[in-house]
Amino acid sequence: MTDDGLTAPAATEAAGAAATAPVDPGRHLTAPTTRSALRIQHQLLTAAREFLRGRGFTELLPPIIGPVTDPGARGSKQVDVDFYGHRYKLMTSAILYKQASLLAFDKIFCIAPNVRLEPLETAGTSRHLAEFHQLDVEVAGATRDDAVQLVEELVVHMVDSAVRELPKDFAELGRDVAAFTELLKGSFGRMRHAEAVSELQGLGHPQSPDAELDWAGEALLSAQRDRPFFVTDYPKGSRGFYDRENPEDPGLLRNFDLIAAEGFGELCSGSQRTNDYAEIVTRMRETGENPQKYRWYLDLVREGVPGSAGFGIGVERLTRYVAGLDAVWQASAFPKLAGVVSP
Repeated sequence: MTDDGLTAPAATEAAGAAATAPVDPGRHLTAPTTRSALRIQHQLLTAAREFLRGRGFTELLPPIIGPVTDPGARGSKQVDVDFYGHRYKLMTSAILYKQASLLAFDKIFCIAPNVRLEPLETAGTSRHLAEFHQLDVEVAGATRDDAVQLVEELVVHMVDSAVRELPKDFAELGRDVAAFTELLKGSFGRMRHAEAVSELQGLGHPQSPDAELDWAGEALLSAQRDRPFFVTDYPKGSRGFYDRENPEDPGLLRNFDLIAAEGFGELCSGSQRTNDYAEIVTRMRETGENPQKYRWYLDLVREGVPGSAGFGIGVERLTRYVAGLDAVWQASAFPKLAGVVSP
């Protein structure tokens, strides 16, 4: 049992064992670490809303069930629910609904719950939850580079706000805010996926050039840096059907991940989206998806969903990084970890 009242595999990563005991929500919620972390999380979200509304964004409330959800969830299982005799899914990501929302608004954001039954091996990564929240943003007519600039400015604003408003909570957590000196300057680093693969292989890590960076690889790159950085241009086939392929560099996608410094790993994923009906259907088939399952979405695309770019920031992951927490479960009031039965 940790001093936060939670037997958590993420809190004992060094031990490398999955926990089996349930969460004690009373002890977890009243622990000083939890309260400080959640106050920081509240300030991060307050600042995000302030920033985005100031840029003309409309906040929407996304669905939590639907006939389909984002298929690109790194090995996690989707959860089925019976919706009046129809098989619906709990959302693993609001990506398809974000694109559909652009039929009404040019710039939208939402803070959405997501459920992913992560494989048990994620229990020791300190970065995964089976239930988490995402700050989702989508902009009609935007490019990948527009989205990269927007998320950089947004994160700087969020972190700056938390540091200014909550010095006592950072002190309570023992988090030295000097860690954000480079972050607050903006101009995050950037490397292409191929460069990241080359660096990892040079460090002795066996990263595949055809796949997403694995969790250990992300953490390894992250540990080498003192400010967040973007990894761009993932290979086609490594991400979902909605990421636009670069026509000037076939085989590469106009997408990105934002990875934190200090070994904290990935914070955000995003891309420029494709809105071409034929291309989407082709990509679905290439990735083994049945287009018939996505009929409502494809009907909207055929009728004219605008091209866009967007991203999703993991709220608990960002909180963990900013607060300097050992594990992501500490950034959740009621954490759900892989393999741990909890309230």
